Amino acid sequence: MAEPPFPKPVAENVAVAAVWSVFADYGWFILFGLIVIYILVQNLPRKIRERSSHPPAYEPEAIVRREEGMMAARRRMQEEIDAQAAVFREKQREREEEKRRQKIAKWESMKEGKSYKAALGQNPAEEPEPGPSTSAAAPKPKSEKKPLRSGGYNPLSGDGGGSCAWRPGRRGPSSGG
Repeated sequence: MAEPPFPKPVAENVAVAAVWSVFADYGWFILFGLIVIYILVQNLPRKIRERSSHPPAYEPEAIVRREEGMMAARRRMQEEIDAQAAVFREKQREREEEKRRQKIAKWESMKEGKSYKAALGQNPAEEPEPGPSTSAAAPKPKSEKKPLRSGGYNPLSGDGGGSCAWRPGRRGPSSGG
């Protein structure tokens, strides 16, 4: 048998086999990693040069103009809110004054022995007598009484309290004979 002209050493064959097995197992990961590194090496120095050559320009005049604009906008919004608050206070004062006048009129009519409704401009004789109502009758004004329950009452939620709460029946077999 003829031996190869230049026999390879055994250590070299083992190293080549180890490198090939690594490429066989992780070849795609290595390839993509090298591509990412290549792209970063190409683009990173360019971005570093762009940042160092063009520092951000802060113009003091532009900053002052922007701050003045923000202050003017805040001032306008505050003036609007102040105007709305003044209108609200005026309406509130008028409501309180009207309530005060009604209470005074009611008190005066009570002192004179009249019905308080007569003092408020309503004629007590015009009130309908109890009996069959007609559909043409004016609707009753809403009373200013506090409601019994809050507006968010839901009978199915179980928050209503009282003794009418639904409770499930007992579990287990019935004990009837």
